[in-house]
Amino acid sequence: MILQTESPLPDVLADLLGLSGFGVAGEFVAALIAAFIVGNVMLAMTGVAGPWAKRKITAKFTDRIAADRIGPAGIGTIPADALRLLSKELIVPEGADRPAWDIAPLIVAGSAMLGFAVIPMGSGIQLADPEVGLAYVFAVASIASLGMVMAGYASNNKYSMLGALRAVAQNLAYEIPLVVTGVSVVLFTGSLRMSEIVAAQQETLISVGGIAIPSWFAIVNPFAFVLFLTANIAEVGRNPFDIPEAPTEIVAGFQTEYSSVYFVLLYLGEFLHIFLGGAITAVLFLGGAAGPGPESIGFLWFVVKIWAFFLLTQWLRSAAPRLRIDQLIEVGWKGMLELSFLNLVLTAVIVGVVA
Repeated sequence: MILQTESPLPDVLADLLGLSGFGVAGEFVAALIAAFIVGNVMLAMTGVAGPWAKRKITAKFTDRIAADRIGPAGIGTIPADALRLLSKELIVPEGADRPAWDIAPLIVAGSAMLGFAVIPMGSGIQLADPEVGLAYVFAVASIASLGMVMAGYASNNKYSMLGALRAVAQNLAYEIPLVVTGVSVVLFTGSLRMSEIVAAQQETLISVGGIAIPSWFAIVNPFAFVLFLTANIAEVGRNPFDIPEAPTEIVAGFQTEYSSVYFVLLYLGEFLHIFLGGAITAVLFLGGAAGPGPESIGFLWFVVKIWAFFLLTQWLRSAAPRLRIDQLIEVGWKGMLELSFLNLVLTAVIVGVVA
């Protein structure tokens, strides 16, 4: 099994590049380089997922061809779509609250990027490892709700405003179960530090026929894993929980009035949050970067896990019908919330008995 390295990536780079001797300035430069590396890796995966992988996966599920005109297997669609969207005119709706309208896309995309700062990705790739890492990642990820509300309100469009209100209602209904279920993992580990949560899952739970089954919390507590996965999918707004956008009902919800680079930022933010949701799930329930083989390939296992989460969201997008807003809220407040607290109590009892 793969173990986490103790030193964050900026410290490793500072020693490797000889920046440690420059004090705070050297540490700052190393942190910028590390953030640049991690940020670009996530952006590259998002660039592949949004314009190309999403279409190809959905086409397989729905028996269609998808993008195949530009480059091998349509891979040239990625730069073509980027050029097409960025070259479009930025149309500002009449009566828009311009400062809020401009800032909203940055908040949606930026909140996801901030979340990756504390995610241990294996092979020594982690920007920071604070003691409150789990609380931090939940907090910054939830900032996206503010961006959606700003986008809906500032667009001066009733459909956009309706999408923003739906986003708030949905996030309130599912964010509490998400956090409460995450806290049940903290009861097992006794820590909010992300690296310690991963380290707690490195031991072998049981060996069956010579096959070692790891102590991943998805195996230890599958009930919590299913709850967290459901709430997580609702948080990233994928079917059957894509109520804030709902193209067949409210055009495109909070992002209806956006075009050009602003639409790119909102679209980018959507897929960044999907990958962040997969990363959090991997850390809390799937052993982080743990997997067969040497520690040096830990990052590859981590990437496989977050792409598996992305594949799940795309399958649901093709297979699961959208819930009505009243049904979605009822499931969140009357089902998920009660089950998440029940899971928390049962986990506390189990931990108390075992301890």
